[in-house]
Amino acid sequence: MTSPLLARPGAVPADPPDEGVAAHYGDPFREQRRLVEGDGAVDLSHRPVVRVSGPDRLSWLHSLTSQHVEALAPDTATEALILSPNGHVEHHLSLVDDGDATWMHVEPGTAEGLISYLQSMRFWSKVEVEDLSSSYAVVHRPTAGTTVPAGVVRRATPSGLDLFVPRADLEAVVTAAGDPAGVWALEALRIAAGRPRLGRETDHRTIPHEIGWLETAVHLDKGCYRGQETVARVHNLGRPPRRLVLLHLDGSEFVLPEHGTPVSLDDREIGRITSSARHYELGPVALAIVKRAVPVDAVLDAGGVPANQEVLVPA
Repeated sequence: MTSPLLARPGAVPADPPDEGVAAHYGDPFREQRRLVEGDGAVDLSHRPVVRVSGPDRLSWLHSLTSQHVEALAPDTATEALILSPNGHVEHHLSLVDDGDATWMHVEPGTAEGLISYLQSMRFWSKVEVEDLSSSYAVVHRPTAGTTVPAGVVRRATPSGLDLFVPRADLEAVVTAAGDPAGVWALEALRIAAGRPRLGRETDHRTIPHEIGWLETAVHLDKGCYRGQETVARVHNLGRPPRRLVLLHLDGSEFVLPEHGTPVSLDDREIGRITSSARHYELGPVALAIVKRAVPVDAVLDAGGVPANQEVLVPA
């Protein structure tokens, strides 16, 4: 679905995986500054919305995900993962419960697989799983204390609020916050903050420990769930094979390294770029997955661009 905000003057469409919304509206650096200052809103209507209702929803999700949600209080935001039997990340859920249902938004292109898995695990549980992407959209507001329209489900995050709004109200909710910001601005702030994203910082063998999700999306003291054995084993040994780093790139280079660009040390490939952006204060930055044993003070080569590391996941 294409957002109506792409019809605004100056709107530039985003590339995959964020197609359907605006990358920016003419001034990405100004849009970043405004978000940091608590102004504006970001149209995230390309992200699918899934709702789970029914009296068993929290205990059921608790049994399927990496997070402790059995007693999740209404309006409390959290993150959760669905792992493979071998502990590899398959889905990342940004969720909140409103007291009647659990709402979540997920990465573009993942809703069908997620819903198929959830439906297959219903058995006798009293739950209903719905894809509401055609009727609801996600809007990010940078100020957690902001006033939102009545009836809108809100999910507080470290960077502000995720709002689940009826699609008919999408444009009105975004423009009520002032000039909108594009996803480029939000991505630059995400990268600078070292927050991973499914499909960017993950691949088919990613485990939560490698990218910092052990702290935000995994509860280490909950009961059994698929992939838990791997989570516990790697946590106790403390030796994940890879680690997420923030790279500060040489600002003299005009072109940012793209997703998948090799990262090298002494002409030996030791990782890959996962995301990159131009930050309004830090300059060009990137996230990369590198081998755990890479010295944390080594200057790396990111597709020909010198890069200093900032540790996100300890070696």
